[in-house]
Amino acid sequence: MTPQDAKQLLLTFRPWAKDLHDPEVIAARAFCRQDAELSQWFEHHCALQNAIHARFNQLPVPEGLKEQILSEYKSQVEMKWWRQPVRLAAAALAILLAVGSIWLIGQRPSQAEVNFASYRSRMVRMALRTYGMDLETNDVAQIRAYLARNAAHADYALPKNLAQTPSVGCGVLNWQGNPVAMVCFRTGRPLAPGTKSDLFLFVIDRKSLPGLRLTNTTEFAAVNKWVTASWLADEKVYILAGLDEATLRLRL
Repeated sequence: MTPQDAKQLLLTFRPWAKDLHDPEVIAARAFCRQDAELSQWFEHHCALQNAIHARFNQLPVPEGLKEQILSEYKSQVEMKWWRQPVRLAAAALAILLAVGSIWLIGQRPSQAEVNFASYRSRMVRMALRTYGMDLETNDVAQIRAYLARNAAHADYALPKNLAQTPSVGCGVLNWQGNPVAMVCFRTGRPLAPGTKSDLFLFVIDRKSLPGLRLTNTTEFAAVNKWVTASWLADEKVYILAGLDEATLRLRL
């Protein structure tokens, strides 16, 4: 397989699609990990697709659309389809144009959203690879002291329930030259051999993600096999990554 072959295969790849376990896709993704430039392209591709997918999920459903579709369907099935080919084609075209218009009018994800999706994906990938902690300890004071010594965000603030979740260590990561504090927790569920944490918190300064429109409201998003909760507090961007949304909600 060549880089061009891998790129051609992955151009139609969507992180949420069922082709995640397709043998050719698996081979192409494995090839990406051996090529830094191709890996960077694929990361950006997935971030863009995730951002577009999230935008589609946020599209408001026009009031009365369901009733209109059902009404149109009922009227069509009550008449012989071969007598109304033009009308059917016109209705289908109208629906496609309506959906296309909603998307095109101000719905394209901004570069800031794509950058945030890429940042979030990078952090989750590190968690999925069982990233080695710089410091392993359940002492919160030691965790904050280590982060402070390494110019990370030692003054992070935890939601009440997350603060009561046992910490197991921390690390200092990097995003485009900016420090990211990683705090690792353990929920208490059984872990795979060699796994020491199943809940990761990533903290970065908001200035490191220019143009980001994140608010104090928590936003949930699926990233690979995991789920993330993101929010903004005191000019810091927080991402909590875990195996499922229910686990995250219990800690927020």
